[in-house]
Amino acid sequence: MTMTTPSTPNMYEKFKSKLSLPKPWDAVVIFILSILLTIPSFIIAHHNLLETQWMIPWDRITLFILILFSYYLVLRKIKKYIIVGIFAYGLILTYGTFLGNYGFYRVYDDYRSMMYTMGDNPYPQDIIIDKLLPFPNKYKVIKAINYSNPKVRNFALWATTKHFRNEVRLKGYQEYRTIIQCFAVFKEVKSRWNYVNDPLGNNYIASATESLQHFSGDCDDHAILMAAGVKAVGGIPRLIHTDAHIYPEMYIGTKRDLENITYLIRKVLFVQESKGKQIHYHLDERGHIWLNLDYTGTYPGGKFMSESILGQLTLSD
Repeated sequence: MTMTTPSTPNMYEKFKSKLSLPKPWDAVVIFILSILLTIPSFIIAHHNLLETQWMIPWDRITLFILILFSYYLVLRKIKKYIIVGIFAYGLILTYGTFLGNYGFYRVYDDYRSMMYTMGDNPYPQDIIIDKLLPFPNKYKVIKAINYSNPKVRNFALWATTKHFRNEVRLKGYQEYRTIIQCFAVFKEVKSRWNYVNDPLGNNYIASATESLQHFSGDCDDHAILMAAGVKAVGGIPRLIHTDAHIYPEMYIGTKRDLENITYLIRKVLFVQESKGKQIHYHLDERGHIWLNLDYTGTYPGGKFMSESILGQLTLSD
């Protein structure tokens, strides 16, 4: 009588069988990923649905559960690929963390900034400046923005040592050092500025060094001083001319930069001043973001005094 021995499965079959077995931590990982994907999706949907007057927002609760359940089902279907992807992603972030590049902290920081900005306002104000007229007194204004004058430079440096000196060292925000220092200049000028009209019938244009003597003048004097101060510490300013007003703005960057800057303004630098208020900016034809620095606002990105834009003057060189 011949005895037969059962065939021994090879290593691949053993690994495949183990991979197919459900593991408790699989469900935990998938659930966490589902939550992370559900939150921003829910915020977008929430802002696009009509508000109800119900005491308990059952519609929002139901919506959140449906989105969460949908993500969970989809992720369960492709869990094998997700686990491998998470492992590879973890290795990349670990490598970036220890080399000082894009690591775990930056992922958390970007997600936090995105969530905060989306929850605060999913559709920030986008105003494209188009069909501009010549800027009034352009060459006089450019000459008045004497940012290379030692008095202007020293004032700007002094403002950066007085305000936000520790905040520029915040982990994950070192790339915004220049912008934070420009905010320091804004804070100092705002705290000291005294609005005074020009002589009757005469549009007097004061230089930045002249305005530094008393921190007084009209809107164009303030705009010139702010532009000079921002330029003196490495920022890129521009002046906006409306039908009866001139105010300064500064270059921020992309939408991602705006998310991080919005977080810094609201949660770190101008917490009380910006509480419950919107961040105002302009989006130019190239998709670049310019933040309002007018004296009418108590924080960078304050409300525009006038929306009727007639001209702009950028100091990029």
